[in-house]
Amino acid sequence: MRSVVFDTPPAQAAAHAWMPSSPCGPGCLESIDQVGAGRVAARLAGVAGLLLSFPVAHLVTPRAKRELLHRRYARLLLRCLGIRLRIIDNRVVDAVGTARPRARFGAPGCGVLVVAGHIGWTDIVALASVQPLGFVARADMVDWPLLGGLAKRMRVVPIERECLRALPSVVAAVGARLAAGERIGVFPEGTTWCGRAYGTMRPALFQAAVDTATPVQPVRLRYLDQRGAQCTVPGFVGADTFASSARRVLRSRGIVAEVVLEAQEQPGTDRRDLARRCAAAVRGTERSWHGALDVTWIEAANTRVQDPSVAAEAPEVVRRPRLRPLLRGHRDSDVTR
Repeated sequence: MRSVVFDTPPAQAAAHAWMPSSPCGPGCLESIDQVGAGRVAARLAGVAGLLLSFPVAHLVTPRAKRELLHRRYARLLLRCLGIRLRIIDNRVVDAVGTARPRARFGAPGCGVLVVAGHIGWTDIVALASVQPLGFVARADMVDWPLLGGLAKRMRVVPIERECLRALPSVVAAVGARLAAGERIGVFPEGTTWCGRAYGTMRPALFQAAVDTATPVQPVRLRYLDQRGAQCTVPGFVGADTFASSARRVLRSRGIVAEVVLEAQEQPGTDRRDLARRCAAAVRGTERSWHGALDVTWIEAANTRVQDPSVAAEAPEVVRRPRLRPLLRGHRDSDVTR
């Protein structure tokens, strides 16, 4: 597997003024159609079987065929969770009658930084279903049930969000893997949002792409219900736990994970400009339901904290009124399976 920054809901008390935070909480999570107890049990058994069999399948599979194996396992895992996959590749325009190649983030051996908004732990599975990725994970993720063992085998790079001084070493590790030709996915918001709202893309991890002259692949990731409406069930926000989130996903019917690949962005020399360009590619004309955010502020509940990469001085905390929700736009695209 290659290398996705994975994070979970913010701590109740920020360890430092620049700690990423999200105003999303239980009120953002809306229920959809549910399946019966028997179907839930079957799904759980399928998930457990895949996670237990993966290490053995990985070892007995020749190295040249492991990428295909990992992609198939990710798609099967997504299916066992009750989530269908829809991949839209906006980078390719084919002539009528020409077969479109299978969508992927990058060619084997070519480093690429994959950038997406962060909704929940299912994001990892959805992205890996396109092409295998590893990820940078919060340090305690290896202790999670089921996913923890898988995380260890994927060579996770642990990150302590509470320790700001550790960030440069994480950026260096990401840069080293990019230079080695690996695909690395990151969630630059630094925390999870419900899917109908989103935060500012922090520029720090983009420095790895700038330092290694690695192209960046913006990905628009969202979840829909069977009626095509935005779905917040996979959102991992507020005081949510992995157990409660997993139950909510396993009980739901008709979730579709839509992964849209936009045109690649060249890194340039300015990480802040790169972050803005990628945010524009990922969000398009969408507006966050928690209010429109400018590029120099991040949401922190009722407080907005200045991004440390914008100002060199000590952080300034400013009280601002909550903005009224804004409706988001919708765009249709061709679909590839």
